[in-house]
Amino acid sequence: MTITRIATVFALAAALAAAQQPPPRPPQQQQRDLTIEKLGTETTPPKAVTIPRSYAVIVGIARYKNLTAKQQLQFPERDAQSIKTILINPEGGSFKEENVHVLIGPQATLARVRDEIDNWLPSKAQPGDRVLIYFAGHGFIDPSNGKGYLAPYDIDPRHIDTTGYPMEELASVMGGKIQATSKILFTDACHSGAISPEDTQKVNQKLTDLTTSLFSLTASRDRESSFETADLEGGHGVFTYYVVKGLEGAADLTPRDGIVTADELQEYVHTQVREYVSAHGGGSQNPTSGRGGYDPNMLLSYVPANADPAIAPAPKTGGLVFESNADGVEVFLDGNSVGVLSKGKTLSSPGLTPGQHTVQGVKNGYEPDGPRQVTVYPGREDTVSIKILVPRHHNKEAMDLVMQGTKEYLKDANYTKAAATFEKAFQLDPTYSQAAYYLGRAYNALYQEPKAEVYFKKALEIDPDYVEARATYAGMLLDTGSVDEALIQINTVLVRDPNNVDALTQQAQALRFKALYPQSIDAARKAVQLAPTLAEPHLWMADSLRLSGKYADSQPEYVQYLKLSNLNSKLGGQLNYYILGSLIGFGKKKRAAEQDIWKQQRSLAYYGLCDAEGLQKRFHSAIPYCQQALSYDPEDAFAHYTLGLDYEHDAQETGSVAELYPALTHFQKVVAINPDLDEANNAKQNIVNIQKFLQTTAPPDPLHSSPTSPKR
Repeated sequence: MTITRIATVFALAAALAAAQQPPPRPPQQQQRDLTIEKLGTETTPPKAVTIPRSYAVIVGIARYKNLTAKQQLQFPERDAQSIKTILINPEGGSFKEENVHVLIGPQATLARVRDEIDNWLPSKAQPGDRVLIYFAGHGFIDPSNGKGYLAPYDIDPRHIDTTGYPMEELASVMGGKIQATSKILFTDACHSGAISPEDTQKVNQKLTDLTTSLFSLTASRDRESSFETADLEGGHGVFTYYVVKGLEGAADLTPRDGIVTADELQEYVHTQVREYVSAHGGGSQNPTSGRGGYDPNMLLSYVPANADPAIAPAPKTGGLVFESNADGVEVFLDGNSVGVLSKGKTLSSPGLTPGQHTVQGVKNGYEPDGPRQVTVYPGREDTVSIKILVPRHHNKEAMDLVMQGTKEYLKDANYTKAAATFEKAFQLDPTYSQAAYYLGRAYNALYQEPKAEVYFKKALEIDPDYVEARATYAGMLLDTGSVDEALIQINTVLVRDPNNVDALTQQAQALRFKALYPQSIDAARKAVQLAPTLAEPHLWMADSLRLSGKYADSQPEYVQYLKLSNLNSKLGGQLNYYILGSLIGFGKKKRAAEQDIWKQQRSLAYYGLCDAEGLQKRFHSAIPYCQQALSYDPEDAFAHYTLGLDYEHDAQETGSVAELYPALTHFQKVVAINPDLDEANNAKQNIVNIQKFLQTTAPPDPLHSSPTSPKR
């Protein structure tokens, strides 16, 4: 059923206005806007995706006018509605609803089927377009001539040749009259028990013969039957059920790029149908794709949120320049000697991978400077000052153990082994603040925060000016939710070193979490002034601007963050330096070495762009940003919720029923991910409202809109 545009606008507005609007969003999400410079490749999907103009004819017949009770079917009409739903879904086939014609039951007479396929499709389709025909019902062989026919509603088994739709005619129309570039045929015409095994074999063979220059997927092969069952979400043909699932994104596996191609769908449907039928005692059913000359990469559906993010380019390298206050200082970088410094001269180490590196300066008879971590930033060279001040008084064996432990911690990520090594060092020399500090870091990485806190505090008791230890302790406090205590430590660092970029970045993040947005913006802005190529301050500035209602101002900062952070994701945890949880997944128990903070932060940035767009009522342009956010973090309930709202509001504005289907899907995902969220309660109400609306405006579609359907 096609709803007129005017009627739809008012019906949607009235039916959906009752849906609860979102409560104030949690600190980690909100608003959108983008009339600024276009982002680079990091904002585009892995492939340049162009959705062709598309037309479809869908036929589903369960109860036939002239067939016996035994030959009647159960679910083809439901299957046809499900195919329509996924075809018009913007996160699916992306067909325009007015370009999808559906013939159900008594509507699917021979005259109507012939008119739609032989006349309407050829009159519309042009080179470059995409055409799809779906048929669910019966297929018959006329014993008088051995030819195959699809069975319209009014077929007469006594006169198949004059009342059936010839498969030869279908092949002729698809191969010659229809000028589309992409031609797709899905047929489910050999249902179990309805026709003889001999006819099943012949029908399947005739369908396979249709496949010249088109992508054809039939429900079964040879003498096999096609099964339908009430066990699949209220009742569906097994074949169609998995075609729909595949087009929803389940078939998008290799590569996982948001695009479901012809080859991906046929492989997915073949595997899933075969396994389902076999597991449920149905015998054999093997969907078959014809061997015609179709493009295996033919685009069947596009689900952007399903895509893995594009592979980032190789990171730019950075560099360090060492200087010293003394002569004869040997410099060790990541445990390897890089040269000996003299006072007043420098030593350069270019071409370093961005992220954390261990630095130590050693002079005979003096306490070493380090080991300590310095962060190498891409595209820039920073100076590291080595200070040799105090004659040696620490245990030499303890110092060697600390060097060994830092390698185990940083290079090997063996936190248990590192903790044991640092423990030995601290036992040998209880005045060694660096041993205590690294022991705190190791316990923190092992989730043992109470022990970590003990040793961070010991390090600061021994050396109150140990800025690195204080900043790292602050990072752990942020990760565990002790924001006020973290701010105390951060502020102490800034008293001692007002230009400490890492501490300023932490301060911006913590203040943003406490909703002190102006102060957060000030801290982030200062960090940006000191380190313009550092990405993270731009993110927290953007978030604080957005959360304080300055949507347009937030946009360039999100863009800048995305540009500066377009690095290899394997470096994400290292580039995060002190902040283990990064507040994005606040309260999540994941150590830095096991989570990809790079992906989480990029997801947050894309979410910010999405939210800012939507809050300025630019819902259609918001949608791709939320989809991109979900490609980095598919389990972000807030992004699913916001994306659902964007689709719902876009449906109200445009009168497009198609937009409600992805809205429904994303609301259902919110509930599945975290049913305890306030947003989940609103999502549940929106689900009910959308389902009621869909049931009153279109034939029932149990796979997507039945209130009793399982949440997906």
